Amino acid sequence: MADIHESGEDYLEAILRLQKKNGAARAVDVARLLNVSKPSVSRAMSILIENGYVTVGETSFLLLTDKGKEMAEEIYGRHVLLTAFLQKITGVSEEQAEENACRIEHDIDADVKRGIERWMKKNP
Repeated sequence: MADIHESGEDYLEAILRLQKKNGAARAVDVARLLNVSKPSVSRAMSILIENGYVTVGETSFLLLTDKGKEMAEEIYGRHVLLTAFLQKITGVSEEQAEENACRIEHDIDADVKRGIERWMKKNP
């Protein structure tokens, strides 16, 4: 993940979430989901396309490459895990847990993630 920044991870995750929810992702949908401008999405997509994470389909939908989908799934998996973990251990709302998970998911070490996964399996 050395060639992608936190914001790039956010964009990949947003594309994946929109694809899961709507079957497709457009730049305007990504802008709305992340609360950023369309020019910001365009700049980010240029970088993600250049680095082989995203392509643009014939209908202008944003498509994750295999490399992009693999990274997006990893990011989204951390997000889901951390949201559930934070809710479980703190009792906060899903919304508050999700907001905090978004901030943590980019910086968590792999061994800490594995530890949280083990704890969650032991404490369903």
